[in-house]
Amino acid sequence: MTYMLVHGLGQNATSWQKVIDSLKIDSEKIVSPDLFRFIETGKMDYRNLYYNFFDYCENEDGPVDLGGLSLGAILSLNYALDRPEKVNSLILINTQYKMPQFLLSVQSAIFQFFPNYVFEKMGLSKKDAIQLMKSMRKLDFSLRLSEISCKTLILCGEKDKLNKKAAKQLSNLIMDAKLEFIQNAGHEANSDNPEGTAQIIKNFWVENT
Repeated sequence: MTYMLVHGLGQNATSWQKVIDSLKIDSEKIVSPDLFRFIETGKMDYRNLYYNFFDYCENEDGPVDLGGLSLGAILSLNYALDRPEKVNSLILINTQYKMPQFLLSVQSAIFQFFPNYVFEKMGLSKKDAIQLMKSMRKLDFSLRLSEISCKTLILCGEKDKLNKKAAKQLSNLIMDAKLEFIQNAGHEANSDNPEGTAQIIKNFWVENT
């Protein structure tokens, strides 16, 4: 059994480290891929990123318990839909299942003003980050959510106002999904409240693995 925690856009694998430390589970069972190391510069788009993430998951022996935040949750949801027999449980944190066009447009515009070093910390260039966001605009998993059959936990930071509505909708659209809110956390819950996030994740994993 492998536990996998997948970071969001604006983060990297180390963004999960405090959560992993707080989980107090055998660290050899927990993996956190650096998503943007999968793709060559200039080839960054959602399709390429997902294909590489798919291969990463396939290379893990046995089933995986997936937990992702934002972009990481979108990739995890996509994989759970494509490979239900491979996913034992699913945690979706602060994410959308149908990409909000206006929000992505605004975020892409804001990215234009960020200095390059902000993106370098993520492991990709500004151009690649903007290209990735543009490639995600047509993503829509609405009609497939009923296909999710594994145990699913929907999490949302109590201060993440932009994703609360989607979190509530996801909990209704995915069969038997459980919804919880992470106290004292905004969008980057793994950084805002790693201990609280870890406790909820651990309780779910213990119950379902």
